[in-house]
Amino acid sequence: MTIRVLIADDQPLMRSALQMSLAAEPDIDVVAEAADGIQAIELATRLKPDVVLMDIRMPRLDGVAATRRLTDQTQSPPQKVLILTTFELDDYVVEALRGGASGFLLKDATSAELVHAVRVIAAGDALLAPRVTRRLLDLYARRLTPPSQGPGSQPPATITKREMAVLLLVADGLSNAAIGRELHLAESSVKTHVGHLLAKLGQQDRVQLVIYAYETGLVVPAGQGPRRTRDVPLND
Repeated sequence: MTIRVLIADDQPLMRSALQMSLAAEPDIDVVAEAADGIQAIELATRLKPDVVLMDIRMPRLDGVAATRRLTDQTQSPPQKVLILTTFELDDYVVEALRGGASGFLLKDATSAELVHAVRVIAAGDALLAPRVTRRLLDLYARRLTPPSQGPGSQPPATITKREMAVLLLVADGLSNAAIGRELHLAESSVKTHVGHLLAKLGQQDRVQLVIYAYETGLVVPAGQGPRRTRDVPLND
């Protein structure tokens, strides 16, 4: 099946470079290019690509706002967005991820990395480099909404202890294979636990699970105390 891609970037040279990298793949088709956020929304709404490559800093409407519009769960279906950024710790990346993006990629990534990222996002998975996850969210944790003290912030009681352990490791940026090694589980079992977490917490992918863990206080940012779960009722 061909993966249909929309490229949104205000720099013509960058759009051309991305298009050339993707056009070389037989299973990827670049269906359109947008020079700003407004155009990206218009084209994505009309063409419904499988993946939108979204630059963050664009005129008229930035990539963060455009991402929120395109990933709105009321959309049918919501778009899958891969954020493109120049800096590994761009402070807008967190806002884009909170807005519904499925991951981000640095603009100096190789063609192979770009193609891999597009395929991962198109398959419904999320892309966030493990080495970046904790650094990124810890650095910008103050930008995240403080966890509520009310009962609505408690995770569902149906979450098991094993699932909570998986959630914490997902929030630490570990892959399914790494989580399996840590918890002595088969990778397929970890994937099943992640799927259960997505369903129970109403999140669309593992990036959103990471954001959830920070926003609810299940993960304590670096320098603010030991990492631990909050006192919540869990099943075995």
